[in-house]
Amino acid sequence: MHTRKLGSLEVSAVGLGCMNMSMGYGAADRDTSIRLLNEALDSGYSFLDTATLYGGGHNELLIGEALRTRRNEYVLASKCGMERDIDGKTVTDGRPENIKRQCENSLKRLQTDVIDLYYLHRMDAGVPIEESVGALGDLVKEGKLREIGLSEISSETLMRAHKEFPVGAVQSEYSLWSRTPELKMLATCEALGVAFVPFSPLGRQFLTGKSVNNSLLGPEDIRCTNAKPRFDPACFGQNIKLLDPYSKVANRVGCSMAQLALAWVLSQQDSQGHKRLIPIPGTKHIEYMHENRQASEIALDDDTIAELNDLINEMTIAGERYTDALMKSIDSERDRDV
Repeated sequence: MHTRKLGSLEVSAVGLGCMNMSMGYGAADRDTSIRLLNEALDSGYSFLDTATLYGGGHNELLIGEALRTRRNEYVLASKCGMERDIDGKTVTDGRPENIKRQCENSLKRLQTDVIDLYYLHRMDAGVPIEESVGALGDLVKEGKLREIGLSEISSETLMRAHKEFPVGAVQSEYSLWSRTPELKMLATCEALGVAFVPFSPLGRQFLTGKSVNNSLLGPEDIRCTNAKPRFDPACFGQNIKLLDPYSKVANRVGCSMAQLALAWVLSQQDSQGHKRLIPIPGTKHIEYMHENRQASEIALDDDTIAELNDLINEMTIAGERYTDALMKSIDSERDRDV
């Protein structure tokens, strides 16, 4: 797989989101997950993404166990600032002392001396971003991190943070059906020299053509909780009508629907015509991991990209990407203003 630059790091053009192996999309098989992680490295992935929040530390433990003898073969990204309390509620805490505590715990679980990229998972509204980023910067100076990142933030917050300490990457949801970063974030990242890492580039499985409405999913599935609106039967019934013409484009290109969605993300260019985005599709299935990797080999022409832009975007999709309460809690430009 070809590589792309992320700050001082060089990573595979398609990364591997590891959350699905621990939470969000139903149970995963541990032995399969360990095999998946190793096969991913064998097949060309060199960028793995996890977080303190994922499975309450389970995901970091899994990676540490599965890849403890292969640490020099991949770039490791994790996140801090969010975790579950004793009641199972997700808590956001961006205080410097908490960030440093979580980093120490992540290092132990991951069985490593340094994390290549460490994101603030969400901005804590009660803590100035400069304080949180300052703590991350301290950890870089101590040699425990190589690059710092921010997740789901506004371009204004990024600019403030970058003045405090250089930000290596921003991670936000971005796909054909979630275009918020096009408002300002992509341009801001380009201006500052910050890498952009799209998560959920497959639209939480919708863009693969394999998804179902949330009445058919388990109650803990993220599409029944945080990402519920677009998967409610009424909205899903409207959205799924877009998949027939979309599948015809995939057939014409000669790829799967999932590969088409990833190829679209990979094809996005900055103002200088450079392709710099690094999507991190998540999966707990070995066959999907290999399918996603092959998307890096697909080149879309301008007409196909324009056709996809017209077909699936936030104006043609029904429902917000998150619940109203969650949308209000995120420091981000507003989705529907695209």
